[in-house]
Amino acid sequence: MTAVTASDAAATRPTYESVLRALVERDERLIVMTAENRAAIRGLPAVIGPRFIDVGICEQTMIGMAAGLASRGRIPVVHALATFLTLRAFEFIRTDVGIAHLPVKLVGGVPGFLSDGNGPTHQAIEDVALMRGIPGMEVFAPADEAELLAGLPAVLASPAPTYIRFNARRSTLSHTPFSIGRAEVLTEGEHVALLSAGLLVPSAVEAAALLEKDGISARVVNMRTLAPHDEAAVLAAAHSCSLLVTIEDHLLAGGLYSIVCETLVRNQLAPRVLPIGLEARWFRPGRLADVLAHEGFTPEALARRVRQALDKRAGQPANPERVHAS
Repeated sequence: MTAVTASDAAATRPTYESVLRALVERDERLIVMTAENRAAIRGLPAVIGPRFIDVGICEQTMIGMAAGLASRGRIPVVHALATFLTLRAFEFIRTDVGIAHLPVKLVGGVPGFLSDGNGPTHQAIEDVALMRGIPGMEVFAPADEAELLAGLPAVLASPAPTYIRFNARRSTLSHTPFSIGRAEVLTEGEHVALLSAGLLVPSAVEAAALLEKDGISARVVNMRTLAPHDEAAVLAAAHSCSLLVTIEDHLLAGGLYSIVCETLVRNQLAPRVLPIGLEARWFRPGRLADVLAHEGFTPEALARRVRQALDKRAGQPANPERVHAS
């Protein structure tokens, strides 16, 4: 009997490319497109032939082509760096894809802190705000590779246009079955709720474990899709915990913090909320671990911020108050 080596296991482990290839082979409507961003899909041209289209560094052209293909019954899955996809091609996404509500799938590479070594021109830290501002656009922010792969079939099957905040980093998290618009609770808790999506979800789970050692019970909510978002999960956290904490590698304006606050105001709730994100500034480039440490997004830094917030507000009412309009 031949032993299975670690390299053999790695070779057979599903990847974004292998899952996308299988989906393309099963559904002739799927077309893979890229604006010279082949890192995660470089093996596909040889196996799907003319259903792979590289337009070069022409994001606007790519979106126009994708809209045309979608209007003829195809489902284009387009790839580009997140900042250029959502900024340079925004008008094309809004007008050609959004207004027509075409099922174009927009895969944004290196969003948020994943653009670690790049300066402001390459930092997609307003991408969620832009994409969720388009009526009918869905936004998927996977916490890790496993969630990206689990959610991909549902995202491609959705009739709506979708923006994917591409994240193929591996983690040790165990996820519940994926469903668009449904969050998952990774840990239960009653003192504080940590709400996050994408890259920082594993850090939030680690921060919760650190808080637990101090006797602070932390609920971690992986929001998963930011449009549509799971309003019930936000409200449940607000009713159960004395403090809500939003954790995101995005500007506070228009991202998860905005989503949570909009939900609370719409439901006339006023719990305490601590936003941890980028407040009207770019982040300092560096290696990812250094970026997280410098910007205060390591598990230790997150746990410290939560402890400080709880200490500062100790003795105040724990339950959210009803806001009565005059």
